[in-house]
Amino acid sequence: MTEAQTTQTKGWRGLPAGIWALGFVSMLMDISSEMIHALLPIYLTAGLGATALAVGVVEGIAEATAAITKVFSGALSDCIGRRKGLAALGYGLAALTKPIFPLATSLGWVVAARFIDRVGKGIRGAPRDALIADLTPEGLRGAAFGLRQSLDTLGAFLGPLAAIGLMALFAADFVKVFWVAVIPAFLALFLIVTAVHEPPAQPKRHPRNPLSRAELAQLPPAFWATVVVASASTLARFSEAFLILLAADAGLAPALVPLVLVGMNLVYALSAYPVGALSDGIGRQGLLVIGLAVLIVADLVLARAAGLWGVGLGVLIWGLHMGMTQGLLSALVADAAPAVLRGTAFGIYNLVTGVALLLASVIAGALWQGIGAEATFLAGAGFALAALLGVLLLARRGRTSA
Repeated sequence: MTEAQTTQTKGWRGLPAGIWALGFVSMLMDISSEMIHALLPIYLTAGLGATALAVGVVEGIAEATAAITKVFSGALSDCIGRRKGLAALGYGLAALTKPIFPLATSLGWVVAARFIDRVGKGIRGAPRDALIADLTPEGLRGAAFGLRQSLDTLGAFLGPLAAIGLMALFAADFVKVFWVAVIPAFLALFLIVTAVHEPPAQPKRHPRNPLSRAELAQLPPAFWATVVVASASTLARFSEAFLILLAADAGLAPALVPLVLVGMNLVYALSAYPVGALSDGIGRQGLLVIGLAVLIVADLVLARAAGLWGVGLGVLIWGLHMGMTQGLLSALVADAAPAVLRGTAFGIYNLVTGVALLLASVIAGALWQGIGAEATFLAGAGFALAALLGVLLLARRGRTSA
């Protein structure tokens, strides 16, 4: 039995301590971010007078900014052969910008705050994911990315829940809730600085320019296929801000709107690790197909939702899809990318899917404003079907070439 196989038999107990630490860092930062994000769409529309299209543009720009930054931070981590410093810098920048949200008095301030916050996310994202791959034995990559995703999403569950309680405590004062959200962000920064360590240095080459044509040619077809499938699925799962708006339109009180993210992220958190661990044993493509089929169901349910019960069911199914796909896609990137180009690979993956999220959010906002919510989710179902067919086609080609 190999070392990787021996480690795999230990399940989650075999995961390195650094993986757990990175998971809790993600959890704390997500608590902070989601306390704000759960209330932001309503704050923008009700408090600052923004339209649904403006919400879509703000969310899309924020996420696309993070994605673009990830390319350069990931490539830099490959070039210098170190990941932790860049990841810590990104978390630090995000923590330092959190106070901007309670200070914002106009849409422009919110856009600036989201922009800077997402730059921090972009700096940390690819180096952190590459660090997870560096720290984890090959036979446990699905479990490692699933665990980080579960802990990250647990934060996304606890954040909106805290927002609900604080909105009740502070008599629906958005600004006071935003101030409390600053605290877990700085706890996350403290944890990554003190508890996460680089793996022992390996005698391997570090590319001088990871984004050069020669280096990018080293990324195999399996990596690019994963990027294409992930992009198509991202077009189908636009910003969760639209789930919040749908629940509000269905009659959910503003103080209870964060329940949308609470329910979605609870299912997400509970499913991500088991699915990731299962994929280490039975493979990832079949589970990915099922996850995309679940997204189609979620979009159709939300498109035809009648009242809060229908919206709630669609939101829970949406969360199951997230748990069944996001960790798997990260593990597929880690499986395909050479070790010396992992940061670059994760950066490219996040750039392309981030651009897709920008397009998805703008398209969703335009459809919502021009036709209605039903058209938004039906379009999402169409994109999800295209992604599912793409995975099936790639799997068939793989069997044929074998």
